[in-house]
Parts: sequence; C-alpha cells; structure tokens
Amino acid sequence: MSLLRRTFFPLRSKPLPLPLLSHTLHFHKPSLLPQPLNPKKPASFLSASPTPTPTPPQTLTHIPNPPSPPLLWVPRTALCGELSVDDVGKRVTLCGWVALHRVHGGLTFLNLRDHSGSVQVTTLPEAFPDAHNAVNDMRLEYVVAVEGRVRSRPADSVNQKMKTGEIEIAAENVQVLNAVRTKLPFLVTTAEDAKDLMKEEIRLRYRCLDLRRPQMQSNIMLRHKVVKLMRRYLEDVHGFVEIETPILSRSTPEGARDYLVPSRVQPGTFYALPQSPQLFKQMLMVSGFDKYYQIARCFRDEDLRTDRQPEFTQLDMELAFTPLEDMLKLNEDLIRKVFLEIKGVDLPHSFPRLTYAEAMSRYGSDRPDTRFDLELKDVSDIFSDSTFRVFADTLGSGGIIKVLCVPSGAKRYSNTALKKGDIYNQAIKSGAKGLPFLKVFDDGGIEGIPALTSSLDQTKIEQFLSRCSARPGDLILFAVGHQTSVNKTLDRLRVFVAHELDLIDDSRHSILWVTDFPMFEWNDLEQRFEALHHPFTAPNPEDINDLSSARAIAYDMVYNGVEIGGGSLRIYKREVQQKVLEIVGISPEEAEAKFGYLLEALDMGAPPHGGIAYGLDRLVMLLAGASSIRDVIAFPKTTTAQCALTRSPSEVDPQQLQDLSLQTR
Repeated sequence: MSLLRRTFFPLRSKPLPLPLLSHTLHFHKPSLLPQPLNPKKPASFLSASPTPTPTPPQTLTHIPNPPSPPLLWVPRTALCGELSVDDVGKRVTLCGWVALHRVHGGLTFLNLRDHSGSVQVTTLPEAFPDAHNAVNDMRLEYVVAVEGRVRSRPADSVNQKMKTGEIEIAAENVQVLNAVRTKLPFLVTTAEDAKDLMKEEIRLRYRCLDLRRPQMQSNIMLRHKVVKLMRRYLEDVHGFVEIETPILSRSTPEGARDYLVPSRVQPGTFYALPQSPQLFKQMLMVSGFDKYYQIARCFRDEDLRTDRQPEFTQLDMELAFTPLEDMLKLNEDLIRKVFLEIKGVDLPHSFPRLTYAEAMSRYGSDRPDTRFDLELKDVSDIFSDSTFRVFADTLGSGGIIKVLCVPSGAKRYSNTALKKGDIYNQAIKSGAKGLPFLKVFDDGGIEGIPALTSSLDQTKIEQFLSRCSARPGDLILFAVGHQTSVNKTLDRLRVFVAHELDLIDDSRHSILWVTDFPMFEWNDLEQRFEALHHPFTAPNPEDINDLSSARAIAYDMVYNGVEIGGGSLRIYKREVQQKVLEIVGISPEEAEAKFGYLLEALDMGAPPHGGIAYGLDRLVMLLAGASSIRDVIAFPKTTTAQCALTRSPSEVDPQQLQDLSLQTR
C-alpha cells in the first residue's frame, strides 16, 4: 500500500482490550490497529515523494474512531536524533512520530522522528511478532513509543544523509500513543520538497502540522538561540536589566494606526496596544535604571507585506549617559557576536557608515545593499541647457535628472523590453511616467530616443559618459522629476537589475550604519512636517537654531539592503521636546494631554540617554535564509492580518459588546 494511501485513507481495526495503567510502560498487541499487510505482497517503499501534494479540503474529514487506549505518559530514555554508534547494544525507549514507512524483504522499517531528529526502526518478525505487526500497520504521523536495542546497520545499508544513518533500533515492543484519525492536508515528510507547491494559507491553516517540518523546527530553534544569545550578552557582559513595560497603554503618534482596546471599567475610554515601548523606556532612564532591555511585543495596524506583521517582536534597548560612539560600538559588538555564533560569519570590527544624504545620493535608498557596485549619478548640470523638452521642463520646475549605468546592459535588454518589458514595468510601478534610456555602442556612439540623442553634441556626450563611468555595451537608465520620486525609481531599478544580471555576491555580508537622518519630512497630503523617525529623537546640537531643517542624531543598521535595527539619542529637556512637538503640529495643550507624563518626567532630572530597537522577526528571517518573516514566527498572521489557525479576528457575543458599551452597525 502506498504511503499516500496509508496517510489519507482509513484502515480496518479491531477493538482493543484496555491495558492496566502503571508507572512503567506496558506494551500490548495493538489490535486497535489495522490488519497486517499481506507478507507476500512485493516490497515497496511507502513514500509519496513522486506524488504531488494533494489540494486539501477546507475542513478535514474525520476517520471513524476505534476504541482508544488509556492515556499513557511513557518515560523515554533517549532522543531519536542523538543516538550514535556509541550507543550500540543499549536498550532504549523512544517516543515520536512516524516519519517514513517501508516494507522490504519481509521486514518493516520506519523512521521515527522527534524534535532532535530521526532514526530508523526495524522489526524482527520471528523474535518479536507483536512489534512487527504493530509497525506493519502504522500510518504516517502516528505518535508511538518504541522499545528496543540499538544496533549497527549493515555496511550496505548505512545512510550518510542521516545523522543517525549508521545505526538502527531493533524494535521489541511498540505502543501507539495516538493514532492519526483525519486525512492529512499534506505530508510532513515530503513537504520540504513540495513546499513551493503548497499554498501558504494551507500551511498556516494547519500550522501545527507545518511546524513539524524539519525546516520550520530549525527556524524556530534558531530564533530561540538568537534570543538566548542576546539575553546572555546584554546581561552578563554589559549588565543590562530586563524590565517589562505595559501592553495596555495610551495612543501615541508613532507613524501607524493603533490597535485599540475598550475599557469596561471606564466606559467610553480605550487603551492602545503599544507600537513600541518608546516612552516607557525613556521614563525608566529618568527612574535611574542605567541599562534597560526587553524582548518586546509590539502592535501596528498597517498594511502588511513580506517582512511585516500586525504584531511583532523587538529587541528593545535604552541606555543612560552613553554617547553616540559608545552606543554604536556596543551594538556592533552585539550583532557581530550574533552573526559569529549563529552563522559563523565574522563581521568587520567597525561597521562602515553612510550619512542619509550620501546613501540617498549614491543608492537612492536609506537602506542600501552594497554587495554590488551600481551607483546613481546626478547629471542635472550636464543637461542644464538641454533642448530635450522632458529634461528641460523637469529642471525648470526644480526637479533633477539621475542615471543608473548597467554594465553590459545594452545587449541584455532589447529596446522592446525597455519600452514595455519587465524592466519598464518596474519603473512604472515605482511611480515613473516612462523610462528614458541610452545605449553605448562599441565605437563610443549612443542610441536612444532621437530627441534626446540629437540634443547632445560630442562634447556633452563625452562629459556624460565620463560622469556615468560608461563603457561600450553599457545601458544607461534615466529618472527625472522630484528628488524623492527619482530616488525611488532608480533604487527599484538598481535592485531589479542586480538580481536579473546576477550581480549580487551571496557570499558577501553588507552591514553598515546610516546616520544623520533629517529630523522631519514634509507630508504633502496633510501639508505639515512629520518626524522621520519619531518626535522624541534628539536634534544635532549644531542645528538646534533651525529645528525644521535639523539633522537627527539617529542611526539605522542595515544588512544586505534590509534595515534590521534603528535608534537615536533622545531629547531629555522639556523645552526642546515641546518645540519639536510644535513643529509636527502638536499644540502645547495637545502635548500636555497626550504626553504630559513624559514632559513632567523630563522636568524631574532626566539624564542624557538613547537607545535602539531591532526587528527580531526580520533579523531571524535573514539569519535563517527564509523569504518571509512568517517562516520564523510560530503562529503568524496572514497578509490580510488574520490568523488562519484560530480564525481570528472573529465576531464576539453581543453581551460582551454591551458590557463594553459598544455597538456594531
């Protein structure tokens, strides 16, 4: 019988006499199990690897339940994945799940899996017929206890792909602790190969089954190791204290919508779930706790993407009396230790730094991936007197012209692709209205939009190609318009081209600081300034006389083009904090109502302080080589902010709403 059939279809069963319960393990003939396989049936490997993963039903179909044995808690004496040739001859009791099952030459073999790994179990039909029959009749994912002796495998049966491939367990007694009574939506054993074929919503709906997969087990264990390492380093090396901050708090402006919780005790009022512990950790500094950290749960009601969740986890830190250089060094040491011990990667002793202005000018992004060398060039001055109308109008309205030179791109991208292909679509998705381009010929000539090429004389062409560091065969892509939109377009094209042309060296590790962010950015929609990070970030003292254009003492850590952490030194004087709040449109009265407790604390002797927060989910995703943070979170939400497993959010009993003085439409 094939593995698929054993997994998805019920087998016949007999009633089982209830065994006596005792403190020791009693093994009984599993007459509850299906009838033994026909021993004359040709040997077959009961695996479903060549069979595509079936599309599961929305609701699992339950198999009729045979009489169940009593509950048993078997004292195991070893773990499946930790046995080795050193254990040969030992009698062991193992517990776990049936991972693979095959019949060969009158013998039945299975792989037993627990959290530590798997080991092969074989039967001895003449010496232990009951154990042989029990193993014969098992289905995948049965929970079983196996008692037997560790022995070496025959030389021709050694499996070098298994950690325990040199040994096996000769089963003497077998007990089914729990049977599989439903049709499984997918096979755990073959799910690694079929992962790309399985819909993520199916994996999330049956998350308990999905988490049994070795890759998911590895991801969650890696997350545990990262958190454990961070805790030990911060506490044992630097004397940090872990302090919990409230989950039920009040709404603060941190850039996203709050999740609100109505109060039953105070009708008509609401708590807000914290977007971060920002204000509480600052008040801990005022309270005299020198070094605080927390593995903090945070909540933001915002549109989701691959690396975002409505509830997420941060490593949150705050330090008093710590200058900028000491802050950066401590965090470099922390991340260097994490990468060394988790991935064996030795990061540089001092991380490179880019100012925000440099990063945007050279890469069009404040989180640049520097594993490849494509840099942007501003060519506005070269086209200052251009007759090409698009460029002239752009410069006349205060815009800029920047380019991205793609090595050997002239032949790689046809004119058709540049006018309506994938690369053109990337530019349009970024908000560009078109994609002007030039190709450089082997003789140094150029090809492109006739109106553009005809506007350049030979001197301008040479100046332009020199600015772009362009060589024969290169492709030059243009973006024109406001600086923000131009950088957005070329940043997207830069990353797209790097992947398309395989320019990224995956063996490199690009980690750097981006510093000197602007304090504020202009919100065109609301016609006001808003804080680029948050309104509690300290301005650079050199810019204190013009806060609206000031640089912030803020810093982001970027790894391979992904922001993994960000922080700043904080405002610790009330008068400066009030001025910053006024610039972002918060009146003194509103500031007192929303942040009176913080302003009051700043007047009570607040020390100079600063901090940082790391996106733990995102960091672990990168360390694990996963493509989504949902693969490193045990029970994540979907892209529509729902829990597929528990089917939340859900409607609630009307009485609960009445208790909260709430009504629904």
